[in-house]
Amino acid sequence: MNGATGFDGIAQLLQILPLPTGFPIEQFLAHWWVFPASILFSLVALSSGVSGALFFSPFFMLVVGLSPSQAIGAGLLTEVFGMGNGLLNYVRQRVVDYATAKWLLLGAVPAVVVGALAAHYVPTALLTLLFGVGLLVLGGFLVYYDPPDECVPGEREGSFLQRKNSGRGRTTIETTDGETFTYDTCWRPPGIGLATAGGFITGLISAGLPEVTTTQLIVRCRLPPRVAVATSVFVLAVAAIAGAAVHALAATPVWYIVAWSIPGVLIGGTIGTRVGKYVPSEIMEPALGVVFAIVGVIVLGSELLA
Repeated sequence: MNGATGFDGIAQLLQILPLPTGFPIEQFLAHWWVFPASILFSLVALSSGVSGALFFSPFFMLVVGLSPSQAIGAGLLTEVFGMGNGLLNYVRQRVVDYATAKWLLLGAVPAVVVGALAAHYVPTALLTLLFGVGLLVLGGFLVYYDPPDECVPGEREGSFLQRKNSGRGRTTIETTDGETFTYDTCWRPPGIGLATAGGFITGLISAGLPEVTTTQLIVRCRLPPRVAVATSVFVLAVAAIAGAAVHALAATPVWYIVAWSIPGVLIGGTIGTRVGKYVPSEIMEPALGVVFAIVGVIVLGSELLA
């Protein structure tokens, strides 16, 4: 009885607030549980270093019951706010390689826009299948590759890339905490190609860009892990804003869901940045890769067996 009275009071308060016309107050209140789930997902995502959209889009689709395009749009919109805390820290630390980032953005931003538009025109069944396959691929990527902080710069560049990556000058990053990184400036085309592929996948299924680019920047482009992670987060932030804007313009955002998920990720992100240094990434990332692969199988099974 007290719970019902409390919700009635909240509903009355919402009715006097300047909410968008037609905002579904009853649906909003009925989905209060998205808030604690968002705190948990954001905490795990930031503490393990994987994209938060890998959690949110499947959750919005399988648990909340949104359509694939709605789930992807809500996942991207949530991620834009969720990554803000981590991005701000990297910018303040001056650890972003902006020279590399601007080239990656040349491929990532147009690709994420195309992917986001495609998500609204691809038939729902096909988009669900693509989403499931994408989760399987990204899950396998997390299992196969070492975490970024465990990778050795240049360990997989090969003789061809070694020649291409040499003689292009040196890049120096001086952080605010006194650390200096100096490395050979990378040959740009492979990075642009990877950012283009990752951006399209991100626009289509709301995840993939940081998972595709971060490790490759280290093992094929010689970037130090700390710089590679910060640069990928910066690129993702700009690309995700473009993708979220396309999803918002192409369809009405599910505000009654993101109104819970956005404050949830802000709280979870604040906690996640503090506990991340205590989480063993060499255990967390493969474990999450297995989880995402299982979710991918569930998504595929739900569509193929329907």
